[in-house]
Amino acid sequence: MAEKKTVEYYMALPYQEVIVAAKEGGYVGYIPELKGCITQSETKAGILDMLEDAKACWLEAALEDGIEIPEPQDESEYSGRFNLRIPKSLHRTLALTAKREGVSLNQMAMCAIASGLNVPIKAETNG
Repeated sequence: MAEKKTVEYYMALPYQEVIVAAKEGGYVGYIPELKGCITQSETKAGILDMLEDAKACWLEAALEDGIEIPEPQDESEYSGRFNLRIPKSLHRTLALTAKREGVSLNQMAMCAIASGLNVPIKAETNG
């Protein structure tokens, strides 16, 4: 029989923590892999502690309720590349906008996707 995983086991895993400034003030923190694990704090200093506490509470509740807990995904599983077919008119709009902004088509598309998903863009890019 497999060993039962504990809150301590999951707390030690490298889950991605996302912290954003809330429009109405303060900060919101969440863990994307743990659906519904979210918290807020008035201060930047407090959000990390609040998120750690929210994660522990989320994990305890999931273990008590027998909910499957996903483990963090390894970023090496993703190459950073995918092919996308789009309408010619959208391709043209993206290309013209990229040219006007002085950036590559890849950069323009990446920014459009990231802004639509409301995620920050990391400095590293692959083409």
